[in-house]
Amino acid sequence: MILEIIKAILFGIVEGITEWLPISSTGHLILVEQFVKFTEVSPEFWNMFQVVIQFGAILAVVLLYWNKIWPITRNKKEAISEKGILSCFNKKIMILWSKILVACIPAAVIGIFFDEVFEALFYNPFCIALALIVFGIAFIIVENVNKNRKKQNLKETNDEITYKDAIIVGIFQLLAAIFPGTSRSGATIIGGLLIGLSRPNAAEFTFYLAIPTMLGASLLKLVKFGFGFTSIELMILLIGMFVSFIVSVAVIKFLMNYIKKHNFKAFGYYRIILGIIILLFIL
Repeated sequence: MILEIIKAILFGIVEGITEWLPISSTGHLILVEQFVKFTEVSPEFWNMFQVVIQFGAILAVVLLYWNKIWPITRNKKEAISEKGILSCFNKKIMILWSKILVACIPAAVIGIFFDEVFEALFYNPFCIALALIVFGIAFIIVENVNKNRKKQNLKETNDEITYKDAIIVGIFQLLAAIFPGTSRSGATIIGGLLIGLSRPNAAEFTFYLAIPTMLGASLLKLVKFGFGFTSIELMILLIGMFVSFIVSVAVIKFLMNYIKKHNFKAFGYYRIILGIIILLFIL
């Protein structure tokens, strides 16, 4: 049992780091599982675990950005009594959430109907390696293109993101839903950079987008798995989520500080190198 707990901690660390850095959490979890396997759980549990463990990472975003995403004003009782129930909502944040939900539509529609098909076709080391390399190259290309873009032309805040922008970012998120190794955060950040979002703005919108996307994916996996956990499985899941939450808090803070002074090229090179290593290992 102790060994299984250590494995859960390891997977939680991997999830917390790779969920927010644009290097693919699902891809890394699948790759780590090639060498470190749970021995006291079912294959169905592992299939569910690698998605639901993301719930801990979601909570990290909620904690860090609570003031920016919670739409109900503090003086809601006073607002309701004076102006009606709608006045207790922060209009600016409600508009932001409407853009987030619009961006979720492509991945939600495709994921609900074709999730198992994509898993059967693409959830393997070869496809992960290709996705790592392709999107690693994409990061380098996009950053090279953006270096000539004037800073004053960039969209620095969420208010400047249009519904069209949100749909485009959502389409890029769809690529991550189809191809493991793409990285949900990586794909959406690339989409954001292409349409003129600043690096911090693209990253922040990606964090917000993760809340409904990952929550929906986690709930879908839980429903398909059912709630017939063994005591060991429940313990592994809770430990994995808790560790991913703690690590995610630190990683999100690191990433936001990092991209204020640096671009995403380093992550692109990392992806390419890792993808090549995986292909060589397979061969």
